[in-house]
Amino acid sequence: MKYQRLKSFDVPLRSPSGIKLAWLVVLLVCLSGNVAVGQQVDFENDIAPIFEYNCVDCHSEDGESGLNLESRANMLVGGDSGLPTIVPGKPEESYLMDVVNHIDEEMAMPPGDDKIPQDEIDLLVAWIQQGAPWPGQMDDVFEQTTDHWSFQPVSNPQVPESEAANPIDAFLLQTLKQQKLSYSAPADPRTMIRRASIVLTGLPPTPEEIADFESASRQNAELAYEMLIDRLLSSPHFGERWAQHWLDVIRWAETNGSESNMYRKNAWVYRDYVVQAFNEDKPYDQFLFEQIAGDSIGCGVATGFLVAGPHVPAATVGQEPSARRQARADRMDEILQTVGASALGLTIGCARCHNHKFDPISIKDYYSMSAVFQDVEFGSRLPELSADDPRQVRGDELWSEIVAARNELIAFGPFEEHWKAWRTIHFQPAVTNEVRISFLWESVIVDELEIFGPSDVSRNLALSDEDTVVESPEEMAIERQELFKINDGEFGTEHWGARGENDSNTKPWVTFKFSSPQEINRIRISSNREDYYETDFLEKMNEGHITPYRIEVREEDGSWRQVAATPRYQRLDENNEARAEGMTRLQDLVDQLVLDGPQPTFVGRFVPPATTYVFGRGSPENPRNEVFAAAPDLLAGDLNIDDDANGLERRIAFANWLSSPANPLTARVAVNRIWHHIFGRGIVATTSDFGAAGAPPTHPELLDWLATEFATPSRSDGTAWSSKEMIRMIVMSKAFRQASLPRQDGISVDADSALLWRFPPRRFEAEVIRDSILVASGSLNPVVGGESFRIHNVKKRYSQWEVVDNHGPETWRRMLYQERMRRVDDQMFTAFDFPDCGQVRARRPISTTPLQALNLMNSRFVLEQAELIAARANAEADGDIGEAIKRCFELLLGRAPDAQELQACLDVTAEEDLSLVCRALINSNEFVFLP
Repeated sequence: MKYQRLKSFDVPLRSPSGIKLAWLVVLLVCLSGNVAVGQQVDFENDIAPIFEYNCVDCHSEDGESGLNLESRANMLVGGDSGLPTIVPGKPEESYLMDVVNHIDEEMAMPPGDDKIPQDEIDLLVAWIQQGAPWPGQMDDVFEQTTDHWSFQPVSNPQVPESEAANPIDAFLLQTLKQQKLSYSAPADPRTMIRRASIVLTGLPPTPEEIADFESASRQNAELAYEMLIDRLLSSPHFGERWAQHWLDVIRWAETNGSESNMYRKNAWVYRDYVVQAFNEDKPYDQFLFEQIAGDSIGCGVATGFLVAGPHVPAATVGQEPSARRQARADRMDEILQTVGASALGLTIGCARCHNHKFDPISIKDYYSMSAVFQDVEFGSRLPELSADDPRQVRGDELWSEIVAARNELIAFGPFEEHWKAWRTIHFQPAVTNEVRISFLWESVIVDELEIFGPSDVSRNLALSDEDTVVESPEEMAIERQELFKINDGEFGTEHWGARGENDSNTKPWVTFKFSSPQEINRIRISSNREDYYETDFLEKMNEGHITPYRIEVREEDGSWRQVAATPRYQRLDENNEARAEGMTRLQDLVDQLVLDGPQPTFVGRFVPPATTYVFGRGSPENPRNEVFAAAPDLLAGDLNIDDDANGLERRIAFANWLSSPANPLTARVAVNRIWHHIFGRGIVATTSDFGAAGAPPTHPELLDWLATEFATPSRSDGTAWSSKEMIRMIVMSKAFRQASLPRQDGISVDADSALLWRFPPRRFEAEVIRDSILVASGSLNPVVGGESFRIHNVKKRYSQWEVVDNHGPETWRRMLYQERMRRVDDQMFTAFDFPDCGQVRARRPISTTPLQALNLMNSRFVLEQAELIAARANAEADGDIGEAIKRCFELLLGRAPDAQELQACLDVTAEEDLSLVCRALINSNEFVFLP
């Protein structure tokens, strides 16, 4: 008897579990003997009874695991697992076959020993193979719906009728009136300039600025306030303040957070991009686009957003293939967490192993979204820069000089350039089909060797993708340092290694055979380029070191001819003064380019996108059906691109979708986050979770009105998505300008001030406390941007970072520019809830601990700054201790002391130094709270 067989298997061969399942299905179909070739399975008589007897008691409408086996449409999408129960024509991809065959005992159905008979399993296989026909349901389609507010289109509600000039106040007052509440009295001018300055720039006003504002307010309070807001919004420190908020959400830091916790080289360049974007008021939709696909428009530094989260580097993961697949899946999850929390306000990661428990996000949505970013890898690259970028301009100038210097030097023979991460050796062009590199010491380690020619200067002829074949003596091979790694295009821990004997006849060598003769003129070689490109501040690990070698080419007659060797082994006239001067000049230009030109920056690197599969239960060892790049289905997530679109095309399409009308989340999340940073709490308190597990909006109509205003071109200049305009409108409201004093009627109805019957006071963030102290002492370096200041040691790879210097003039910059390290306590301001950057921190916790007071009283930083504040006050008071005390109050609190405070301070200074008064003021609630 002949039996029907499966026609094809869409199971990736790299998956042992996938292979096992596929062949199990083949075996069941081919050997069961119960379903003859051509026999048509009848659903009503053959399949329905199986479901009725074994399944539907638990899996009907509203049944267990969200699975309804009474509906073909529901079976096509599956239950909570997110895996399709049936895939017509493909039993090997149908989750039903996994569970009925008890492949996984935890998910076996029916459970325990109640496995259905083999002949019924055979019928199910045949039924699915025949397309899973189900009379009366073949046209049914499962439509995922939700009535959750955040997934509904953004409405444009009418502004309530009100005497309030600002629409924000109209909405808020309407809600307050329903609760029989009203606004509090307006705050005084001193409070308002302190509040506005901290909220908009993170820096307190100077005593002189306070005095000027108070004077102007007496003349025309409204005009004075409007001018104050405009001045603060145009301050270069505005971008620093608001960049800090964004960096919190995306967990940006300058170390990777793993066991080695290595420093990410030049990651600060992305931080400066964010500062500049806020200062320029870059439209928010463009801001998001650049961070996802900025490499397409000459803004490559912006993609640091995608690799802002923590990751485990390859050196820590090791060589085990399954561990490497898991690590890659974890890195993709970090990207999705970043994008989901910051741009969409969704906990995307919850759908990694199964359908989201609360929100309409399926496991298919999760992996379709991961397909968007499959070309992104954690690491560094030379970022794409616009033609007018200062580094690009300087780089182009230096490259012209380098090319000229090379052309002069080649007349003297081969020469070598030292690029820190690699060495490049130049020689006269030679045409050959084979190159041999002979190493002159007994052992060698190479992470990549590249061969170039004069015609296409960027084409690496040595790559395996060029069909170039490499050979080296097998007896010299080093375990786990395979030969293919020398030309696979991967830098870093993927080394080729060889070892001979300390004998001139058995030194390592390698040959590169081209598929056809090629003209070559230079070779680039490195031992660990990753350390230079991606890490910094590691002992003896930031410069490549290579064993000396010589280069030979195969002639037409089969003989070898030497074309170059490393300087130590070149027979050149070193007394040639012109050559020596040329080499010095060339190396100086190279060093200058490394410093002033485009630099390797930890903003991600790009790789060919891999095929994306849904991972059953989140495991890369259990790949299921293939998926293609898309956004969540419920949000009209079809990106309208081909399934085989390259990585950049996928990211561009997704970035455009983010700000499209099909997506109701982006604008809502953005304006809510702005509101949160102004009032200390968002209209939606869970600023990065707009799902069912998040908080509902306190003012839903106001939120939608703000979102509409944000995304709609303004009447004044036609621009949309302006963060500064949105911030300006909010801080100009009467709600923002209220006093913060408590009122019994308000507390009894709304204890946490969510309805804004007063301005909610709150403690400063760690950065504001530190920066305010520096402002008071007059020692703050106000320069915007640049490399982070160092407070940690230089360490070995697996050592830990240690704080070695957290005070002194080199550190007197805004805390934004302090090295931002994961898993490291800075020994002072970490106590003030400064985030570790391991988890999304859309809203910082606010704790009160004894360590905070101890740090503000006795740390070296505060002791140093208190002495500077006291010295400044004494100098400005001409030695009058009473006036000096008043000046300390003005510098730290923005006001003069009252009579009782003055007398208490005079009593202290009669026995102690004035700096003790300064330390006491720094420890006061008035200093560390936003009024």
